[in-house]
Amino acid sequence: MSAASKSSSLRSAFSYCVHQVRNYDYHHYLCLLELPPQMRRAAFALRAFNIETAKAMDVASDPKIGLMRLIWWQEAIDKMYAYKLIEQPIAQALSYVISEHKISKSWLKRSVEARIKDAQREASDLPETIEELEQYAEDTQSTILYMTLQAGGIRSTAADHAASHIGKAIGLLLLLRSLPFHTSRGRQFAYIPSKVAAKHGLLIEQGARAEICMDSREGICNAVFDMASVADAHLRKARELAESVPVEAIPVLLPAIPAQVLLDSLSQIKL
Repeated sequence: MSAASKSSSLRSAFSYCVHQVRNYDYHHYLCLLELPPQMRRAAFALRAFNIETAKAMDVASDPKIGLMRLIWWQEAIDKMYAYKLIEQPIAQALSYVISEHKISKSWLKRSVEARIKDAQREASDLPETIEELEQYAEDTQSTILYMTLQAGGIRSTAADHAASHIGKAIGLLLLLRSLPFHTSRGRQFAYIPSKVAAKHGLLIEQGARAEICMDSREGICNAVFDMASVADAHLRKARELAESVPVEAIPVLLPAIPAQVLLDSLSQIKL
């Protein structure tokens, strides 16, 4: 492939990433527009990767197909770091970002491996605690912010801590927003931890199986409130760190704004 062809292919790959983020994650698309140009390209590739892995199970006609797609991405990451060409636009853009910015492989692997683990659990296999969901949010959302900071050459413990809290808040709130969708797909309320469900009288145990009782609207609302309160605490902690975060990191942490909007929308429906 000639240099001109490679350049054209790469432009098309990044254009595809921007298109995916705009179509599937518009609030974050707006946040990424505030980044400096070079960091923006990396951020769009990373966010497109996150979208691709996040929706793998949701768009698959069969859960096995979705899981295969996630495993494909797990293997693709190894190929990217081995400098092997992958004919997929997001992978192409991501390969360039990895090469240019020396993105940590461990963060990409953590993200996709967390989604694989989640895809492999049974619908009745409820998480036990909110802390388990916080870890899932850290692995799938905070890592994207860490890598964006890395792409911008920003090394700051305060920024990393803020990114951790913001990612956890985003992850928890996205899980709450997805509850109706997963219920419609037969997964019941698969992201309400069993301890939270038991606290509000929602847990039904049948032998080795456990599921959420959906008959109590008040109980569901109280459980969601507990989870949303944890997300709120993370956003508050991130705000407390704002003064110690370097100014160049602030645009990377703008996803805290749509997270707060989502949290406020939950409050407005009087959970």
